[in-house]
Amino acid sequence: MENSYRYFENHECRFYPCHSGQKEMNCLFCYCPMYFLDSCLGSPEYIEKDGKRIKNCSNCTFPHKAENYSQIMKFLKERIL
Repeated sequence: MENSYRYFENHECRFYPCHSGQKEMNCLFCYCPMYFLDSCLGSPEYIEKDGKRIKNCSNCTFPHKAENYSQIMKFLKERIL
């Protein structure tokens, strides 16, 4: 896929690919914009540490799939605006 406002792939990043098993990796949402929300469109796991519940998204690839851009933007608009 060609880089655009909906998709960006950075092969020069020292962490690329941050998730294995994907042919294309959308780096636009390198840091997931849904991380701060209790419920999101992805598949996070939760861990307990020092009595705190911590969201762990390291196995979630939802924001890195190009076809999910519109869903993410709609989801954020509905929750934030």
